[in-house]
Amino acid sequence: MSRVDVVLLMGSSSDWTHLRPAVDVMRELGLSCRVHVTSAHRTPERTIELVRSSERDGCQAFICAAGMAAHLAGVVAAHTVVPVLGVPLPGGVLDGVDALLSTVQMPGGVPVATFAVGSAGARNAAFFAAQIVAGTRPEVAAALRRARANGAEKVLAADRELRSEWDQGGG
Repeated sequence: MSRVDVVLLMGSSSDWTHLRPAVDVMRELGLSCRVHVTSAHRTPERTIELVRSSERDGCQAFICAAGMAAHLAGVVAAHTVVPVLGVPLPGGVLDGVDALLSTVQMPGGVPVATFAVGSAGARNAAFFAAQIVAGTRPEVAAALRRARANGAEKVLAADRELRSEWDQGGG
């Protein structure tokens, strides 16, 4: 297989709606990525093989997303020293709180960097993965700087618009 920067693993194909924004971010920042559906419980051997093959292909970060018990990130973290970024997903009785707690409560020495529940967490995991890759890829660092500058400009433009409205008696 070809070299890959980030591998995104999700527990179910229904998780894709929450994770597509992460792939969009990675593409915008110039990261190569692969996406797979795999289960910590239903396909554990396949999950471990995906980790091993991804490491051979140069993977620098794993983004793992799952709901409910959300063991995928922990299983991946147990089988690699590559950073694992966990994205808990909404659903189940506690609407993602159970997944959040499962993802964040890892034993010492087997860390999972845990992000917010759902799409917002997926996007931030993608930005964090880019920060990991940026250490060895100056073009990714430059793309991150541009993305942050664009975000700052949007805030400043919103402020200018608000002040203009305020100055015209709208406030």
